[in-house]
Amino acid sequence: MTGVKRGWSLAVATAVAATVLSPSMAEAKKVAGYLAAGEGVDLATILPGPPTPGTPRALADARAFRDSRALRGMARWQQATADVSSDLGARFAAALGFTPDWTKLPVTQGLLARFGADRSAAIRVAKAHWQSPRPFIGSDLPICEPRTASLMTNGDYPSGHTANGWSFALIMAELVPDRATAILTRGRDYGDSRWICGSHSQSAVEGGYMAASAVVAREHGNAAFRRDMAAAAEELARYRAKIASPRGG
Repeated sequence: MTGVKRGWSLAVATAVAATVLSPSMAEAKKVAGYLAAGEGVDLATILPGPPTPGTPRALADARAFRDSRALRGMARWQQATADVSSDLGARFAAALGFTPDWTKLPVTQGLLARFGADRSAAIRVAKAHWQSPRPFIGSDLPICEPRTASLMTNGDYPSGHTANGWSFALIMAELVPDRATAILTRGRDYGDSRWICGSHSQSAVEGGYMAASAVVAREHGNAAFRRDMAAAAEELARYRAKIASPRGG
């Protein structure tokens, strides 16, 4: 292992998957999750992991990264650039049918923040386990966001950004069931933005979808999470009724 590779691996092992569901990273960092230590899912066991270099899947990842650079400047590239944002209320507004004002949705906000703490913890452990390099490492081909040190040292697999969006989509589809198809479609599209951007490989994005689904499934086994889901559904129903009313605000 070269000195550069060793340094990169060390940095990834200590990097934090910082993206959170809502409404901000700072708030989510202060919140304890629903699950106690040792109660979460082991993503390193559940997920297939990044492909071995030289295998057909690894070659397909490399080809997808290379070929998708042709999208630069096009509408889908612009969307991927906008989807770098973790403001999911804004990014999912069209699918939700409204832009959430989280100050008026404290129960839903708290649910998402507590869930986000559990999801981030699971992703962080999985990234440290695999320590896989992002597809743009060693290439000068463009990606749709700045190549910051934190981006470069935070492992590729699984995509935390994808897990963030897909878990938000799963939860909100359950809370706002009449909008489920639009929300889940947007969730898949939001995840796909990561490999279109070039920040993640396609396999890492697929790992992000799977990781999110696993964590959401585990959370449903927690009584406090289920209670908060029921309360959030009621809160969102009242909120939507109010903003739909001519006198709502």
